[in-house]
Amino acid sequence: MMECKKALSSPEVDNDIDKAKEWLRKHGSAKASSKVAGREALEGLVGIHIANDGTVASVAKVASETDFASRSETFSTFVQSVADAAAAGDAADIEDVPGFLATAKNAEGKLLSESLNDAILAIRENLQVDSIALLQSSTPDSVLAGYVHGRASPEVTCGTAAALVEVAITSDKGKQNAAEAAKKLAMHVVAAKPQYLDPAAVPDDVVAKEKEIVLEKMKGSNKPPEILEKIIAGQLRKFYEGICLTEQAHMVAEGNPKVSKALKGMGLEVKAFRLMGMGK
Repeated sequence: MMECKKALSSPEVDNDIDKAKEWLRKHGSAKASSKVAGREALEGLVGIHIANDGTVASVAKVASETDFASRSETFSTFVQSVADAAAAGDAADIEDVPGFLATAKNAEGKLLSESLNDAILAIRENLQVDSIALLQSSTPDSVLAGYVHGRASPEVTCGTAAALVEVAITSDKGKQNAAEAAKKLAMHVVAAKPQYLDPAAVPDDVVAKEKEIVLEKMKGSNKPPEILEKIIAGQLRKFYEGICLTEQAHMVAEGNPKVSKALKGMGLEVKAFRLMGMGK
């Protein structure tokens, strides 16, 4: 009641009911945001959106304090709106998340920053848009696909983890398999959690550190240099199999062949992927 009186008596409202409602929304959101700011937010959802023309896709990660809040319709709808808006913009990863929220709008034309404040006011938790990434077709013969794990509801493509993949068609055979193969590969990415596309994408310092670890293990073995080189090469192959998508055993393909081999046999090649998940 006191807040209502304060709203009506505000100089910019001047007893106008509609203006008072807007005042309450703005000031209520600000007060709620200030109360929850700084509280730990480790739960949440990851949402994806693939444009109708199939040339660009987005993945957005939004954090909440509790799993209960993340499963609410208000929260999942907001997460979906962030992913939808990202796919409609420039096809590049969004580094300035606050700037994006301040300029991008949801389907109803409301700024995402305002929608975030509305969600905070409704849920009364610290909600944070953690990161947003995009994936764009690099060739006319590419197919984009996504997979969401632990989907919040049938109405949204949001869950506890999600992946996007770009698969290029390299032969006529690939045209028949591309959509299904890409979807299965996205499922694999969520399950296997690769860090890099292929060995060439692994930073030099990461490779050097791994070699250093292998050499440290072999210290005192008195093995000839040529044998050490073979051992290092073998250990690096195992290392790549754990962190590189192309080298991993395909967890969704029959027989679990290497991802690159499985796709090549279907006339396909993976070009890129994006992966996000909730958790510490």
